Amino acid sequence: MTRQTTRLFPLVLLTVAFGIAHAQAKPNFSGTWKVNVAKSDFGAMPAPDSRTDKITHEDPDLKVHVAQSNQMGEMNYDAAYTTDGKESTNSVGGNVFKSTVKWDGDDLSIETKGSFNGNDFTAKDRWTLSEDGKTMTVQRHLASAMGETDQKVVFEKQ
Repeated sequence: MTRQTTRLFPLVLLTVAFGIAHAQAKPNFSGTWKVNVAKSDFGAMPAPDSRTDKITHEDPDLKVHVAQSNQMGEMNYDAAYTTDGKESTNSVGGNVFKSTVKWDGDDLSIETKGSFNGNDFTAKDRWTLSEDGKTMTVQRHLASAMGETDQKVVFEKQ
């Protein structure tokens, strides 16, 4: 090796190591997120009057507090998940939901099964964070005995 190559080699290794570590870092969904109803599409479901999610994300732990209001009133609940694919059980208004959350590239994939007011359902969500970290988009597919619908819910960081 030449003298110049010998000096550049540690710099190249450091650059490659930093690039690999940076590429492996997953997005952090923490923050207070408010639904932008105008940019969202709720499919066959009615849009909420307002919804704010407070997310605490310290991978693999993911905690969500939801505050929503609509024609039927106010609803507040907490949910806790892990992003390692292990099943999490949460309860919303006395209804039990079982979910698995795992990374799919830089997105979170959430599969939930449960019953809401006696109606069994499955939900498949994909959470995507914009490059600037200011917009979170949740693509959702809901299926139940009443039919299927797709939603696109756009959240803006507060």
